[in-house]
Amino acid sequence: MVKVAEDQPTEAAEAAWAPMLRMPIPRVPGKPPTPSSECVIRTEQLSIYYGSFAAVREVTLEIPSHRVTAIIGPSGCGKSTLLRAMNRMNDFVPSSTVKGKLFYRGDDIYRPGFDPVELRLRIGMVFQKPNPFPKSIYKNVAWGAAINGYQGNLEELVERALQQAALWEEVKDKLQDSAYALSGGQQQRLCIARAIALQPDVLLMDEPCSALDPIATAHIEDLIDKLKSQYTVVLVTHNMQQAARVSDRTAFMYIGELIEVNDTNVIFTKPGNKRTQDYITGRFG
Repeated sequence: MVKVAEDQPTEAAEAAWAPMLRMPIPRVPGKPPTPSSECVIRTEQLSIYYGSFAAVREVTLEIPSHRVTAIIGPSGCGKSTLLRAMNRMNDFVPSSTVKGKLFYRGDDIYRPGFDPVELRLRIGMVFQKPNPFPKSIYKNVAWGAAINGYQGNLEELVERALQQAALWEEVKDKLQDSAYALSGGQQQRLCIARAIALQPDVLLMDEPCSALDPIATAHIEDLIDKLKSQYTVVLVTHNMQQAARVSDRTAFMYIGELIEVNDTNVIFTKPGNKRTQDYITGRFG
């Protein structure tokens, strides 16, 4: 299995995507919103190990539908490991093992026989640094659908995805230009368009703004707020102000443990655990 560094947008990245996408693409554009109280992803006593090291320890967490859930915590606390478990990206780390349960819409995704390729179509991911393919803007968005034999209109699919990613007006006249000609913030929105072109149910975002300037970050934050009307979003961020601005619920992790999860305004104004309060007030982190 090819393992690709997230900050190396090379042909190897394209090769790594291919085995994840060999499933039919949903043909119906968009989907009606579902009740926000619905739980899309649920973990039960989930532990994730790299060798003998427990990166995540007995985490029980629910991700509600059509909301932005932020996972915060100091570096090395396990938040990205937990996020990657939600679409089994940790499978690409040979030493990783999982204990406990992780359910996507009621189905345990770590049960024997479960197909992680199909899962990754339903749960897309945007990485920390933009990683466009070395292709045109158009081909970056159309590629996943094209290799799966998409029977619809690819031009309409590309336009819809770019519009949803708030990038269409900036690139509509240069779709055949290289994706590398875009700015960092535009490249990240292109990667979001690439993910949502596959019409997923959930978007996982692993510190999507950490490599961007403040203006590009503001664009991504505005986009995240709009995307939750159509997708369930799980956001890992080291930026507490960002979590406070864009999320509906916030989970705080520390040394692999889930310390507290609640509505974001509660976490940032009346946290129930002293460690949460110490972290959000800057006493450690």
